[in-house]
Amino acid sequence: MAFFSKLKDRLFKSSSKLEQGLDAIIEDGGEEELVADQPEEQPAPAPAPEPEPQPDPAPAEEPLAPAEETPPAPAPLEEPAPEAEPDDSPAAPPEIPPAELPAEIPSVVPGEDAGTPGFLGRLLGRGTPKRGTVTRRVLDDDMLEQLEELLIASDMGVDTALRITANLAEGRYGKKVSTEEIKTLLAAEITRIMEPVARPLPIYAKRPQVVLVVGVNGSGKTTTIGKLASQFKAAGKKVVIAAGDTFRAAAVEQLQVWGDRAGVPVLTAPEGSDPASLAFDAMTRAQEDGADLLMIDTAGRLQNRADLMEELAKIVRVIRKKDETAPHNTLLVLDATTGQNALSQVEIFKKISDVSGLVMTKLDGTAKGGVLVALADKFGLPIHAIGVGEQIDDLAPFDPEEFAAALTGLE
Repeated sequence: MAFFSKLKDRLFKSSSKLEQGLDAIIEDGGEEELVADQPEEQPAPAPAPEPEPQPDPAPAEEPLAPAEETPPAPAPLEEPAPEAEPDDSPAAPPEIPPAELPAEIPSVVPGEDAGTPGFLGRLLGRGTPKRGTVTRRVLDDDMLEQLEELLIASDMGVDTALRITANLAEGRYGKKVSTEEIKTLLAAEITRIMEPVARPLPIYAKRPQVVLVVGVNGSGKTTTIGKLASQFKAAGKKVVIAAGDTFRAAAVEQLQVWGDRAGVPVLTAPEGSDPASLAFDAMTRAQEDGADLLMIDTAGRLQNRADLMEELAKIVRVIRKKDETAPHNTLLVLDATTGQNALSQVEIFKKISDVSGLVMTKLDGTAKGGVLVALADKFGLPIHAIGVGEQIDDLAPFDPEEFAAALTGLE
């Protein structure tokens, strides 16, 4: 739950918020209604005075003899009679408030409707319903269209957005829904899409298990490798890292820092060396050392650069000369801020390097985490982990329920 809190706090730091959009859609055209269970609070004060008279008769029962002295005083017997009347009066007030509440609420609601801000104002957080009321809106064509636009703006894509809204409307069209109800329904639908792809990185008996990490420039490959290596090392695995980004000196230095921090050796080559040759040498070294995992970093490359993609294909071919089953895992690291461009990245990298799983980073820097839903819906590739920061514990296994709750703002 700690990571869920961090995910919810950091997932939407900028841009439009899906949670606020859902609130605004319900409030735009919705009507405030009295919460049904509110009258139950009024009988609560009635039992408070009742326990007080119960202890009084207990001491009165102990002196049985003085009971004979009470009849000669008729005046005191007549005085308690008026006390019985106030006992009846508190029973009457509980009936009056429930009758008054419905009379007062309608007089307030029209005033609120007249003074509430428009759709944009509600999106910015104004126009909150009064306590004791809930805003509900009929799930009609207009509302479904607004939901579709909101989901598309959250980078879920047109096809996924249409499919989700169609499922939401099934059996509920024409009925009133509140903000919490629509959030719950949407979170459940997102969870249903994401559950089949939420799988941790598989560990095989093959030693060394070769994990090739690919992605475009700046997606967070180097940092992800360092975090994964540190976590596998903490789990008792013997890990070796190969700094295959031989064209960027900063990438090698960054990996060496992570290697020192995790106690994992980092194999390097002179700047400008052939990365495929380094990968081959790294496999030999990992076999000699009896390593459980060999994680190979690669240079960032745009999916539209044919020459760089061919270089990646060469690394795969050379690795398979050493072990025809390698690489055993090919992780594609995606930057959440790229939005729908992530779909084309998966398309191209999948053809070149046979991507086996995804890691989504930088979810703390965008409000458009919905692209992960679109990826799951279109490709069905396993999502092994997500990252929401730079610290080592900011990379965690993907949990569909936590992600859906954080995405929709569901408590």
